[in-house]
Amino acid sequence: MRNLWNTWCALVALCWCLLLPFHHPREDLVTWDKKSLIVRGERLMILSGEFHPFRLPSPGLWLDVFQKIRALGFTAVSFYVDWALLEGEQGHIRTDGVFSLDPFFEAASEAGVYLIARPGPYINAETSGGGFPGWLSRLKGRLRSSDPDYIDAVTPYLRTIGGMIAKAQIHNGGPVILLQPENEYTVCFEGPEYFQENNYTLGEPGLGCLDKDYMAYIQREYRKAGVRVPTISNDAILVGNWAPGSGVGAVDIFGFDSYPLGLPPDPSDWSSLKNPLDEYNVTMHEPLSGNGPFVIPEYQGGTTDGWGGLGKEVQTAFINHEFARVFYKLNYGMHIAVQNLYMMFGGTNWGNLGYPGGYTSYDFGAAIAENRDITRERYSELKLQANFLTASPVYLEMTPENVTLGVYTDRRDLQVMRLVKRPTAFYVVHHHDLASKDSVQYTLNVQTSIGHLTIPQLGGSLSLNGRDAKIHVVDYDLAGIKLIYSTAEIMTWKRSAHKTVLVLYAGENERHEFALEARLGRPVMVQGDFPRILPQGFANVVQWEATQARRVVRFGRLEVHLLSRNMAYDYWVIGLPGPKPIGRFASGERAQEAVIVKAGYLVRSAEMQGDALYLTGDVNATTQVEVISTPSRVTSLHLNGRIIKTHTKNDWLVGEIPFQLPEITLPNLETSSWGFADALPELKDSYSDEAWRHCNLKETNSPRNLSTPTSLYASDYGFHAGSLIYRGHFTAQGTESMLYLLLQGGYGFGYSVWLNNTLLGSWHGSSSDMFHNQTLHLPSLTTGSSQALTILMDHMGLDMNFPASPQIMKSPRGILDYDLSTRDKTAVSWKITGNFGGERYHDQTRGPLNEGATFPERQGYHLPNAPVSTLEQRSPFADGQSASVGFYATSFNLSVPVGYDVPLSFVFKNDTAVPAKFRVTMYVNGWQFGKYVNHLGPQSRFHVPEGIFNYQGSNYLAVIVWSQEERPLRLAGLSLEIGAVVQSGYRKPSLVKGVGFSRRSDSY
Repeated sequence: MRNLWNTWCALVALCWCLLLPFHHPREDLVTWDKKSLIVRGERLMILSGEFHPFRLPSPGLWLDVFQKIRALGFTAVSFYVDWALLEGEQGHIRTDGVFSLDPFFEAASEAGVYLIARPGPYINAETSGGGFPGWLSRLKGRLRSSDPDYIDAVTPYLRTIGGMIAKAQIHNGGPVILLQPENEYTVCFEGPEYFQENNYTLGEPGLGCLDKDYMAYIQREYRKAGVRVPTISNDAILVGNWAPGSGVGAVDIFGFDSYPLGLPPDPSDWSSLKNPLDEYNVTMHEPLSGNGPFVIPEYQGGTTDGWGGLGKEVQTAFINHEFARVFYKLNYGMHIAVQNLYMMFGGTNWGNLGYPGGYTSYDFGAAIAENRDITRERYSELKLQANFLTASPVYLEMTPENVTLGVYTDRRDLQVMRLVKRPTAFYVVHHHDLASKDSVQYTLNVQTSIGHLTIPQLGGSLSLNGRDAKIHVVDYDLAGIKLIYSTAEIMTWKRSAHKTVLVLYAGENERHEFALEARLGRPVMVQGDFPRILPQGFANVVQWEATQARRVVRFGRLEVHLLSRNMAYDYWVIGLPGPKPIGRFASGERAQEAVIVKAGYLVRSAEMQGDALYLTGDVNATTQVEVISTPSRVTSLHLNGRIIKTHTKNDWLVGEIPFQLPEITLPNLETSSWGFADALPELKDSYSDEAWRHCNLKETNSPRNLSTPTSLYASDYGFHAGSLIYRGHFTAQGTESMLYLLLQGGYGFGYSVWLNNTLLGSWHGSSSDMFHNQTLHLPSLTTGSSQALTILMDHMGLDMNFPASPQIMKSPRGILDYDLSTRDKTAVSWKITGNFGGERYHDQTRGPLNEGATFPERQGYHLPNAPVSTLEQRSPFADGQSASVGFYATSFNLSVPVGYDVPLSFVFKNDTAVPAKFRVTMYVNGWQFGKYVNHLGPQSRFHVPEGIFNYQGSNYLAVIVWSQEERPLRLAGLSLEIGAVVQSGYRKPSLVKGVGFSRRSDSY
């Protein structure tokens, strides 16, 4: 019997070991229920912002972004991984240098930011191929399916990235708490008509869509790699795909995406609005989410823009602070528990990583600008909202009610969403017409602990301005002090050793009321004019108007700050580090261990040592700092390692942070010495393309059927990014008069065609055309003469594969069709080149997409230490180039004082009345940081981060200027300009390592 028992125990132990990789995360450090996530046993409100490490290739700056997100009061960051950058060559996954995630995980932990990992394999993300490597286009099997060749291709990536995430998950002391396998794997429809009209085979409707075995396989591989955190989904269309309990492929927690507004020319135009209440609500949520919380893994935090678009200034003005007030508070009214804003920091589509619908900047109009500036008002608005929710753990315990009209207010044009956990209630008030610009007067009817009240009690009315929303609180607990109600919004409250501080704010000139228990005693005015205070039974009722003057009033041990919204923007609530493993990941009750500081531009972090407070932060002007609240009394203040001279005023520690604008001298690029090289020597009679790749493949797995004797699709030959060059050779019969071409390069692409050294014509490009067909006239050709066609075309990135059924990512780039009049197509023999080495790319430090096809790029002249001194001296600002391509390079020194964060950008200028038709590719120290299309735009300013720039030393700039017109071209202007200078406590980034110039012996 004992032997049988021992055998049974051994079998159980064996089964447990085998099942351990699939251990259900419910029993782990991250659990959940209908209300929220529970991390380390404590409910956690997940306010998250999207930030892609690959869009900021200066790892030393990742901590800066994380600290700015944490300073908002946000608890998490969501991130994608771009498979295309890691495995440009099949079977060689490279995760070192700028592609290593270890510094990203370390920076998140240091800042105290949890991570939501979204490694794909498909990410969309407005990246080339949606994050799929170009070589996938040669697979016969369907992408995003369980077809064997796709599964074989994706498995090494899943195991590699899964192992990296597993090491960084919370169970191993890391920041990762959630995993999203795949991305938006929900949409099924055939491609647009232009694909069908151009010889594509897109398959039957629904073919390959929602392959449950595929979705299950991905999750199994991540679990086998050691990932234990819960999995989430993001339904691109809210139908419940992969929801818990839905069968094979189901995730642990269901979520969906929402983008309520599209981008119009007028930033104030909300006519494109899709009312979220028509898309999702509390009633719809519960059947889909099962026992899970309300989760939106992607909510609009900006908007995309394309070639010929409106530019980031319009993007920023459109998805602005008003959008944040209306739409994010709408979600709070529905008890959102996980909300990720896409994007929080957009970054840059450097090195051709973007898709054809977007240009170099991926600023996105996000709260943190591409140059990491935080002066956009939406950043400050997010800080107010996040700090309220952090200070209100009761929110996660509340039950949301359905939207009401005319119940809690006296207006039927206002909607109210109530959340309740008795006795506390939140009333989210917004316009029934979310786009309304009207200012509405109203009263609030609520049930409180002292009875039913109509507010304001002291006369007058409340007001809701257009495109605004309010969160009014009732019976709100301040650690034993009852705030009976407040119509002004709460930014935060904190306890210190001898007082409790409450911060209320409102729009300027708005009237508001709050009521406190009378037992707190008579009010004492600390600063500003007395508000109207009257006893009402067992309460003191305070009515006040928000002005530019701050009011501070004390009721016993409660200190209340009454602020206008703009004044509240200067307040910072920064958590203090706790014992490991909590560290800076403070939430819930632990979030009370924080300081409130009024300090202007940015406070990054805070620590207390005895009676000394140590802050890190930034100022952009001489700034008064006030320490409003600390858990215990402090008598000295340090900022960025330096002591600040302080005095005590109104029980606050007060000092001044001096700011001095540094002297920075920038190079004058127009007077610099430039080296020049012909970027298209292929046009010379002496040029040999013997080493080029022959276009000799007679079959393709592209969804577009071949129209030519052999494939001329670039990806079939291993070229997936940057520019492409074709060479077509034929022997003339003297009868050829026309050349017909059909090319595809993505939105905004262009091309130029030469016969020998004669320009036949160009397509300048259009923001609305992915294809272009053209018939070009040929000069008279001598019978028997050898002729060479040269076609230079721009490659704007591979299509994403957002719909799961058509294989759109495989859509080709290059020549789709051609016809040489009177001749059979076989008369032309074609060759192709792209980036040097194709998939066996030479520069592994900058990845597989950084380079293009031109001769200087193939030689490596765009890399630092190239032999510029041996080149012809010629400036791109001098006349002389027409209908050709020139390479220009120069060097300059920078000396930016330490202690200042100084964003630098290159700015192009064109002063001709009719925009010249030309394109520029710009390299900075070998990194491609600008694709400029003069006549399309909208981008003319190209930010380059520190770390790519050498701020204390020499820098190398190379530009490839491609003129598509006969008239001579000169650049009207190219300058290096400074953005907003900040005296900063950021950690200075190291110079990013990248290979320099060396002779490429096998280049051509």
